[in-house]
Amino acid sequence: MKETIEFSDFEKLDLRVAEILEAEDISGADKLYKLRIDLGTEERTICAGIKKQYSKDELIGKKIVIVANLAPRKLKGIESHGMLLAAVSEEHDVVLLTPEKDIKSGVRVS
Repeated sequence: MKETIEFSDFEKLDLRVAEILEAEDISGADKLYKLRIDLGTEERTICAGIKKQYSKDELIGKKIVIVANLAPRKLKGIESHGMLLAAVSEEHDVVLLTPEKDIKSGVRVS
């Protein structure tokens, strides 16, 4: 477990539901996909290291949860504007966090 944070620290996170519109390979990256996502009010590009666990076809149309207010970061020359949330086991199994029911893109997760 990581150190305990204050509730005010948690409140800084802007977690949103997004829909994956496109998934592309990234040249020279064996783990990363370039994802185009719909946040309801805008589309963004994020990079995600889930290539070994998910095919591009599995991802299209999938609803995910992202950290929407994470500062942009360049990965393999692509600016990623957010981070998807996933559970990762000790065996390196990766499972995307997805809404239980269909819900529109952009909805805040709290």
